[in-house]
Amino acid sequence: MIWLTWRQLRGSAATMAAVLVVLAVVLALTGPDLATRYSAGIAACTQDGTCDRFYNRFFGAYETPFMAVNLTVLLLPALVGIFWGAPLITRELEASTHLLVWNQSITRGRWLAVKLGLTGLAAMAAACLCALAASWWSDPLDKSASENLALMAPLVFGARGIAPIGYAAFAFVLGVTVGMLARRTLPAMALTLAVFAAIQLAMPLLVRAHLMPPATGAFQLSQANVENLGISREGGGPVRILLKSAVPGQAGAWVLSSTMTDPSGRTISDDDGGAAIQVSTTSGPCSPSAAGGDGCVAEINRLGYRQHAAYQPLQRFWPFQWIETGIYALLTLGLTWFCFWWIRRRLS
Repeated sequence: MIWLTWRQLRGSAATMAAVLVVLAVVLALTGPDLATRYSAGIAACTQDGTCDRFYNRFFGAYETPFMAVNLTVLLLPALVGIFWGAPLITRELEASTHLLVWNQSITRGRWLAVKLGLTGLAAMAAACLCALAASWWSDPLDKSASENLALMAPLVFGARGIAPIGYAAFAFVLGVTVGMLARRTLPAMALTLAVFAAIQLAMPLLVRAHLMPPATGAFQLSQANVENLGISREGGGPVRILLKSAVPGQAGAWVLSSTMTDPSGRTISDDDGGAAIQVSTTSGPCSPSAAGGDGCVAEINRLGYRQHAAYQPLQRFWPFQWIETGIYALLTLGLTWFCFWWIRRRLS
């Protein structure tokens, strides 16, 4: 069974290995220079206090390859499910070789156990290597990314840590399960992709934010959480504030909600996240003639306006990784049990 499994897997395994080798070579050639540029930039910006501008400039220069590397890690489990999992059973059914294989001395259970074990381990190893290479290369960019692309952000979280291993194991067994039910390769591949994509979207949108109760707090306004401060040039009217998806003192946090509240605690944010602050703009620190916006922000804080936010702090990255991977592991075990039950009792 080990020899047979390897014979059937070696073509797709060689293709996967080639892709990983190319990715590793590209990252190995560009990673040291990336780290050197980041270290030199940090050493320079800490002396003159311009690190915020350096972060924006540095990340902007590498944003496209950063997103490409993340996409590669996120796509690998889906490819495993489509090309390794879905055809595992349907290939035998369509060629009718199951009539020979399952009537020899090898039982259906043992045949499936070896297939799932060896191919599943190969899939998990590929996802692990891909995630490790991506995490190593992206480390300087993860440290300088904006709030929307920090480690806890949905687009990045699934491409780091141990989560890709859980995704790959689940996608593979999902493909096998769908193949058993569909009994045809192409429909099984399409259904596997659709179901896996739906689950991958549902996890960050509906589940991940509730794995642990979010932290909440009221925060004074500052450069850390104010995106834009709008004051009419003619004076008069309210000051319009647009908040960032960030909270002061919690760099890299995943902000779930962020609203402005007035001194009485009532939410005053509108649909686009902005808020109209009732403060004098004809004279004083919020007038058009005032130099800069820091004085206006200080005045708004003095009046009692606050940002009220619910967020998952960066310190929960690894607890979330373990919890989410555990969820996928339980789903994988459940589907594995179903596969053994179905192949023994319902599949012929």
